[in-house]
Amino acid sequence: MKASFRDYIQTLRKNDELLEITKPVDLRDIAALVAQSEKALLFKNLPGYSMSLVSGLLQSRNRIALGMGVAYDEIADKLGRAMDKPIPPKRVANAPVKEVKITGKKVNLFDLPVPVFSIMDGGPMITGGVVIAEDPEFGINAGIYRLMLKERNITGIDIVTPNNMRRFAERALAKKKPLPISISIGTHPYELVAATFKANLGVNELTFAGGLRNEGLRLADGETVPVPCIADAEIVLEGEILPEGWVHSEGPFSEFNRLMGGMHMNPRVRIKSIMHRKDAMYYALQMPWENIWMSAPIYEAAARRVLFEAGVQTAAINVTPGGCCHWHIVASIKKVPGDGKNAIMALLSIADIKHVTIVDDDIDVFDPVDVEWAVATRVQADRDVVIVSNARSKPLDPSLPLPIHGKVPTTAKMGIDATIPENIPAERYKRIIYFNQDKIKLSDYLGAAEASAKPKAEAKLAETVETLSEKILAALGKSHCFFADLLDKFPKVDYKTVANTVGRLFEDGKIKQDKDGKLELATE
Repeated sequence: MKASFRDYIQTLRKNDELLEITKPVDLRDIAALVAQSEKALLFKNLPGYSMSLVSGLLQSRNRIALGMGVAYDEIADKLGRAMDKPIPPKRVANAPVKEVKITGKKVNLFDLPVPVFSIMDGGPMITGGVVIAEDPEFGINAGIYRLMLKERNITGIDIVTPNNMRRFAERALAKKKPLPISISIGTHPYELVAATFKANLGVNELTFAGGLRNEGLRLADGETVPVPCIADAEIVLEGEILPEGWVHSEGPFSEFNRLMGGMHMNPRVRIKSIMHRKDAMYYALQMPWENIWMSAPIYEAAARRVLFEAGVQTAAINVTPGGCCHWHIVASIKKVPGDGKNAIMALLSIADIKHVTIVDDDIDVFDPVDVEWAVATRVQADRDVVIVSNARSKPLDPSLPLPIHGKVPTTAKMGIDATIPENIPAERYKRIIYFNQDKIKLSDYLGAAEASAKPKAEAKLAETVETLSEKILAALGKSHCFFADLLDKFPKVDYKTVANTVGRLFEDGKIKQDKDGKLELATE
């Protein structure tokens, strides 16, 4: 399938997942409108700006699935295949993003429709750009980093936490040289998801985008920097991280944890050129939910991989939105003895994962009530809760003590084994199943009752307690039955007659209950 930003927008249109707004909308109102919408929004009339703006693209499982080209529960497998068979990018001469080029003193970032999100944000922030840098030793690195607009050609870049882009910048700073970068805005979800990967140093995340596409991602050479950009992007900014270090205040930010982040000290970026399509759409990744949902498939892919390597058979995985699609995993497994604890240890090894709950495959990991029920009925805390101290952490966890500058914080991790214990009989976990619960529908019983026709003279065919008693005794002679089984065996006999007959057989001492509660002949 074609895989540009515009192809994805068209896919959303075809699947009724895009709402186009033609009335004038002030940029200060964008975030609130996106938050209210069940669909992605395309704003075509932004007073003072020549570009349109789109947001909310990845704010639901369905829209992510449309972007990945597979059902949501198949995304992790597709990501796994892309990681196993990465495809290098290819360079192209003709790039649609270079239709308009603005350089030098004409560069004005405030000509871009960059909205503000929270009332406490430090300023307008570019949130959905794929930042590409290149190191002479480690090659290309791609990631998504926020850039707060500060001056006409100056932004910040939020690389305060340890990552490969920060290492590239530190290595350039050590040589007192700027680090050239490109920022591609308006790219296909393949690139957004790939750039979100926390790949090992020296691994080019854009090869994962190629794996997702089944062909190399199209890159174009830079115009003012020696770094490529994504050829089919809507907008590309070219610039360099200045060799000043982490000395400029920046923030606050709307963070993925649904809280306001604090002030950070970060480097600055000098923008040297702006390139864009003639009819470019600016993409504003809405914080926090677009950021959150984009992370879930990545962690799910990692979870499936580590469970496979641990020899645990996985049934389903939910990287939960309540855990910001970042810190919590609920996994159901097809358990053999010991697998619950092994699964906990495997999943807690994933970077940033803080809490893990393991359940049996009869539990719906996407139903929080079902998961909590498993915890309530299958867990003994002193046996089933595993706690690991001093593990590497994500600094944005507000439950941690205030970080010491320059030090990576540590956290406690917890796993809950909510599988049925090996020493407990499975019979203790038989669920309630209502009689005929999958055979009848409430909708069939709504509305006014139809006038009943007069009953026909069928008295001779009707069962009596006496005639039904013999039939029930004959049935119990073949196999023990629950009361509901008798209702199934005699569907044309009215309920009251069946109940009265069973009551009479008890009174007469002809039937009793076995150890499981089934009816049996008293003479057995």
